[in-house]
Amino acid sequence: MTEHHKIVIVLSMKESEKREKPYYALDYYLREQFGGKVYKVALNAGMSCPNRDGTIGYGGCIFCSAGGSGDFAGDVHRTITDQIAQGIEGTKKFKAERYIAYFQAFTNTYAPIERLEAVYKEAIVHEQIAALSIATRPDCISEEVIALLTELNTQKPVWVELGLQTIHEQTAQYIRRGYGLDCFAQTVQRLSRAGLTVIVHVILGLPGESREDMLETISYLNHCPIQGIKLQLLHVLQGTDLAAEYEAHAFEVLEFEEYIQLVCDCIGYLRSDIVVHRITGDGPKDLLIAPLWSTAKRKVMNAIHHQLRVRSITQGCFLTEAEGGMKNVGADGFI
Repeated sequence: MTEHHKIVIVLSMKESEKREKPYYALDYYLREQFGGKVYKVALNAGMSCPNRDGTIGYGGCIFCSAGGSGDFAGDVHRTITDQIAQGIEGTKKFKAERYIAYFQAFTNTYAPIERLEAVYKEAIVHEQIAALSIATRPDCISEEVIALLTELNTQKPVWVELGLQTIHEQTAQYIRRGYGLDCFAQTVQRLSRAGLTVIVHVILGLPGESREDMLETISYLNHCPIQGIKLQLLHVLQGTDLAAEYEAHAFEVLEFEEYIQLVCDCIGYLRSDIVVHRITGDGPKDLLIAPLWSTAKRKVMNAIHHQLRVRSITQGCFLTEAEGGMKNVGADGFI
């Protein structure tokens, strides 16, 4: 290991001592970046998805609801400006100073470039918007889209959220993800070269995956030039093909204690400079079939934090020094 890597590890450990939680939590990162409390406003720009319109498939991923993972997003019949206003009004209790425009529903780079430019710019010029966060698929990011996002990134920070879910091909086929791991890897490289912030979604508890399989996904991402991760508990929602599988007893969802321990393991094996945007998830209560224990979000969060303390786990603590230095991954690719 180089001397430079050793210095990075020491700095990372000192930085972690400043954090209120034993991992690089999103709320800390937002205060660090924007100097105050920042909250997300979920938007629906009326996009579709190539996995729904027949381009690569129909029905979407096996777990995806009719809302295209945007069940908490704004009203698609309202303008982006109106959705932002509505979102700000609905989150006043959080006393945020600024907001992130989160394009959440469906695939938010899957439209003509003129349409994308219009909705992104409508959001970014809003005086209370601090950054854009765009949820999409790696197979729906053209060079033209990257050029637009790069331009916007000079005005306010732009985050690109990619739905990877798993690195395992068998699982990817089962959930009908519709693209290969090579596509993800190449897209992350392109976004990194453009200087864009990359956040990756991972689903824990996908049918057929073991603890070791899920930790392999975390290990893979440690080698990627990414800046954030969302650890999402698998939810079985009404009206999805996954619900039919569950009702046919094709798989079992994670139990409460099982998930708590798994998340702690993931944090321990996660590179220390990656911002943890989520460690559980919110399934719409009117659609949620399982696991029902996930509706007690405060209980879940408290249990995770308790176990992290009991097990003396901090982010990246299970990594070797060589693995801990992976934050130096180059913009041109992976270590």
